[in-house]
Amino acid sequence: MKNPLFTLFFFMPLVTMLLSMNIGLVSGRCRDQRPLMELRNSLTFNHSASTKLVKWNSTPDCCDWPGITCDEVGSGRVISLDLSLEGITGGLDDSSGLFSLQFLQNLNLSFNSFNTTLSVRFANLTDLISLNLSSAGFIGQIPNDISNLTKLVSLDLSTFFFFEVPALKLEKPNLATLVQNLTHLEELILDGVNISAQGSDWGKALSSSLPNLKVLSMTNCFLTGPLDASLAELRSLSIIRLSSNYLSAPVPEFLANYPKLTALELSACQLNGIFPQTVFQIPTLEILDLSANELLQGSFPEFHQNLSLQTLLLSYTNFSGTLPQSMGTLEKLSRIELVGNNFTGTIPSSIANLTQLFYLDLSSNKFEGRIPSFRKSKNLNYVDLSRNNLTGEIPSGHWEGLLSLTYVGLGYNAFNGSIPSSLFAIPSMQRIQLSNNRFGGQIPEFPNVSSSLLATLDFSSNKLEGPIPSSIFDLANLNFLELSSNKLNGTVELRLVQKHPNLLTLGLSYNNLTVIVSGSNSNVSSLPQIKKLRLASCNLRVFPDLRSQSKLYHLDLSDNQITGQVPRWVSELSLLQYLNLSRNLLVDLERPLSLPGLTILDLHRNHLQGSIPFPPPFITYVDYSSNNFSSIIPPNIGIYLSFTFFFSLSNNHLTGAIPQSICNTDWLQVLDLSYNSLSGTIPSCLIERTKTLRVLNLRRNNYGGSIPDKFPRSCGLKTLDLSGNKLQGKVPKSLENCTALEVLDLGNNQINDSFPCLLKSISSFRVLVLRNNTFSGFIGCAEINGTWPRLQIVDLAFNHFRGNLPHIFLETWEGMMESENRNLEHIKYDPLKLTNGLYYQDSITVTFKGFERELVKISTVFTYADFSSNNFEGPIPDFIGQFKALYVLNLSHNSLTDNIPPSLGNLSHLESLDLSSNQFTGQIPPQLASLSFLSVLKLSYNRLVGRIPTGSQMQTFPSDSFEGNPGLCGPPLNLVCFNTSGSAFTWRSNQRKEFDWNFLSAELGYIFGLGIIILPLMFGKRWRTWYYTHVDRVIFRIFPQLNKRSNNLGRRAQRNRGRQ
Repeated sequence: MKNPLFTLFFFMPLVTMLLSMNIGLVSGRCRDQRPLMELRNSLTFNHSASTKLVKWNSTPDCCDWPGITCDEVGSGRVISLDLSLEGITGGLDDSSGLFSLQFLQNLNLSFNSFNTTLSVRFANLTDLISLNLSSAGFIGQIPNDISNLTKLVSLDLSTFFFFEVPALKLEKPNLATLVQNLTHLEELILDGVNISAQGSDWGKALSSSLPNLKVLSMTNCFLTGPLDASLAELRSLSIIRLSSNYLSAPVPEFLANYPKLTALELSACQLNGIFPQTVFQIPTLEILDLSANELLQGSFPEFHQNLSLQTLLLSYTNFSGTLPQSMGTLEKLSRIELVGNNFTGTIPSSIANLTQLFYLDLSSNKFEGRIPSFRKSKNLNYVDLSRNNLTGEIPSGHWEGLLSLTYVGLGYNAFNGSIPSSLFAIPSMQRIQLSNNRFGGQIPEFPNVSSSLLATLDFSSNKLEGPIPSSIFDLANLNFLELSSNKLNGTVELRLVQKHPNLLTLGLSYNNLTVIVSGSNSNVSSLPQIKKLRLASCNLRVFPDLRSQSKLYHLDLSDNQITGQVPRWVSELSLLQYLNLSRNLLVDLERPLSLPGLTILDLHRNHLQGSIPFPPPFITYVDYSSNNFSSIIPPNIGIYLSFTFFFSLSNNHLTGAIPQSICNTDWLQVLDLSYNSLSGTIPSCLIERTKTLRVLNLRRNNYGGSIPDKFPRSCGLKTLDLSGNKLQGKVPKSLENCTALEVLDLGNNQINDSFPCLLKSISSFRVLVLRNNTFSGFIGCAEINGTWPRLQIVDLAFNHFRGNLPHIFLETWEGMMESENRNLEHIKYDPLKLTNGLYYQDSITVTFKGFERELVKISTVFTYADFSSNNFEGPIPDFIGQFKALYVLNLSHNSLTDNIPPSLGNLSHLESLDLSSNQFTGQIPPQLASLSFLSVLKLSYNRLVGRIPTGSQMQTFPSDSFEGNPGLCGPPLNLVCFNTSGSAFTWRSNQRKEFDWNFLSAELGYIFGLGIIILPLMFGKRWRTWYYTHVDRVIFRIFPQLNKRSNNLGRRAQRNRGRQ
């Protein structure tokens, strides 16, 4: 018989072990499976995008499901839930199982599209330490209940919006209410939430409630400044992101006092003032982003060693100065972006020591000199040094060993020499941009073309010569090839580009190339689907057949010799937006041109004739100028110009009046109808349209009547050219409303008015032409203050102005005084802000070097003053000698007096000086001989005296430059100066003023005595016979041989008479 006590003793440990095992199994099982499944079943999500929810319930234990973490103490409670990027589009409401997860500490629902308001039941999750709802699609007011999550250490409610209104907002409650209980918070990320708080409010709310804050990220939150001083109390801050707000204040010095600051991002905050240099010296700072603050000034200090800076972003600010050599000590620096500043000097050679450099963009500054080597920066991926003043050759060795480099941008500088061939050998290289430099020589051949990744080559606007290398057509990945505006030569068959199946842009314009587009070996239909084709000035004689190019949106065939008609298939290019066929020999165009997407159409300088073709409906730029169109302007033309900015019909044979429909165009900025035979009066509605119109050119037509006095108060005109018509009346008073006016040409009309002082407050004036009208009275304006400081061309010739030239008035013309540091540009207006040469070019007619010339381009450095053929009197103001930028000065045909001022010798740029037909006295100033550029000098018909000054050019002028001045002598005149001491000059000058009676009495006596003898001989026969007899007797006694000769002559005369 078995002992029951023994049996009990034996089984007790086993039972205890089994019980403990059972308890362990129960405790390891997920206890939150039910609410999780309720959550899953209620959510709407994209099953194909989901990587977590679709796998729930795949195993018995929910702690093993993706996105779920349970506690580590074996309670089976879910403490972390990550449903980010699950494609959730809805299904979260107050009854959701989510809010039953009472032990949840970390919740991440970011990057979904719940598209609902934030539930107040989030406040039930009181154990939450981290809540991430970033870009989860929640909208509306953030509930105040969030502030009950007092254990929160990290809160991310950020959202991203572009053109829509912010998804989340903090109004009631505001930011202060939200954070008042979150004292443990270390990370606050509210990017994109509409907080709309002032600097003192949000600053004090943070500093008073969040003493442990380390990360502050509130970009694009509609915050205003300034940065409140209370923020200095947040000593634990390591990351500050406040970009894209409206701080509109200087950067405070206290930012440099954060001992743990690693990132400071204040881009696009409208910051101003001078940035404190001490911020650059923060030892822990790794990221500094101040970009897109155009009013923020500053410069770099000398950098300390052992700084931590890795990313430096200052693009589009107003920093200046030089880059210090100590920048090379920033060993951790990997990204430098300084685009669009005013940095000067050379790029420091120490940059070559930045071995961690990955991204370098110094474009659009004023750097000069040579570029450093980048050979040590083995990680370098991107280099852009374009749009500076960099010079010199680029050694190939600068780029060797850079196996990660993908982009090099060196365009818009002044580099010369050959293109470094080492750029082509970099296996990772994808884009090379070298346009607008002075590179010469031939384009090197491309090695390893079969494995090359090169996709972009832009060598345009250089001085490259020779043929295009054949290897360039073997670059299989090439999609952008721009070689325009060089000196390349040879023949290019267009069929060669069919080797580039990915080619999207091809530019060969303005070289010495001949492009062959037809022939037995050319199959244009096999070309890749090009989007942009530029073949201007390529010696084309026929229109290339591009009807198969269905993706073409930009076509430039200008400046060729294409004849005949524009082919009809052009209308089949449905995506075409840009069409330039200008400067060809085309004679006809399909009407109407059915290209609905066309926005730019340039047909100028062809032989097109007939009526004006109606442009496509959405056109923005139309140039029909310099053709043979010979109709009226269609009455309904305005209907087709609803979106047009530029419209030119200049230099045709158009007749009739300006149709009223043009006045109905809402966007028109340039209207050029010059050089036609249009007539009638200028429509009042057209003048009223100058609210949007910037250029109105009606030059050289037959308009009559007066200029309508209808210029609106918001007039935006920059150019008004009404010259060469038959306009009468006065300058309209309302023209003073055009405060942006730069060019005003009213010349060659019949306007009868006084000097237009009503325009005196227009400080933008550059060109004023009143030539050949009937203006009268004095010039100059009372109470002037800074009148026309930019004026560079003034033409008042052939009017009836009188009085002195007022020096007070002239003193305000500062544009004629500046001669140094002036950029060589042209006065123009670009309505579309394009860089392809499509803009309105101002022109003007001037009298220069004795001839009337049309300046088709008005250089900003050309200055011109013509006051001729008026009734001005008095002396030349000595102040004109300060017009050092003046090229032409014409004061001829007036009544100016006194001496020619020596200060005219200061006009060092003067090329033409005409002071003829005045009443100048005295000597020619010797200072005029120093004007080395002077090629025309006219001093004729004055009262000048003395020796013509000798100089390098004075004797090269023709003598008629000095004629009409009886008192002048010396070359080039034939009059010799007798007394070098000057007394002879005084004599020549005095003999015109008084008589010397001693000389006069002797001369009268001589004439009287001679008359007593001569008159009787002429009128008295008896006296004449007696005189000849006695005089002959006296002469024969003195010269006997004459008597014998006289007798012989007498006998010969008798014989002759006998023969008769």
